[in-house]
Amino acid sequence: MNIIQTIQKELKRQADPTVKKSALRWFKEPIKLYGVKTPEVRRMSQEFYREVQDLSKNELFDICEKLMQSGMQEEFVIASAWAFRRRKEFNETDFDRFEAWVDQYVSNWAMCDDFCTKSLGYLLLDFPALVPKIKLWTKSKNQWVQRACTVSLIIPVRNKQNIDDVFDVAFDLLECPEDMVQKGYGWMLKEATKHYQDEVFKFVMKYKSHMPRTALRYAIEKMPKRLKKDTMIK
Repeated sequence: MNIIQTIQKELKRQADPTVKKSALRWFKEPIKLYGVKTPEVRRMSQEFYREVQDLSKNELFDICEKLMQSGMQEEFVIASAWAFRRRKEFNETDFDRFEAWVDQYVSNWAMCDDFCTKSLGYLLLDFPALVPKIKLWTKSKNQWVQRACTVSLIIPVRNKQNIDDVFDVAFDLLECPEDMVQKGYGWMLKEATKHYQDEVFKFVMKYKSHMPRTALRYAIEKMPKRLKKDTMIK
């Protein structure tokens, strides 16, 4: 039995219909999952990693992709965690593979945020020359690719990088009708306020008449009350 079959067998063994039913409430779109609590999935990820830790990065990534291909939420979480464990080995050539993963296998907000605020975000942090490629994702017809564009910039902006790119992405997605994309760029702007509060405030004030309320509320969440009040005045 290979490692993928071993993981699938263990996930099936621990599947709980009650957990599955509870998890489904967090998603508007249909998702595939066994029904295993996230802390237990994380534990399994750590335990089974011992069996693949000696593989090369590319060999491990091949296994990660096979796990993602199942479409099962828990298998994606394990694959995402394993990829992130190799972040010190990331290089620019990994971008093409990560882009394909986002486009082909990310099918809900949880998958998007798990992968993009970790592996993809740290890839952009270490290789900022890749950011222009990410910005092209705003033009995608796939809402998860669009959301990925926003949340993948959270790690760089937390580290005081790419603030101009953050505003470019937010502007491009300003009137996007998808609420998960709105929440994504709103979250990105919120994170930017930690180091660039004045700049984010000016952006919001300039474009607030075009920003959906969902995005606006996310963007101003960490601002002082006096600034929040100004942004909410029509």
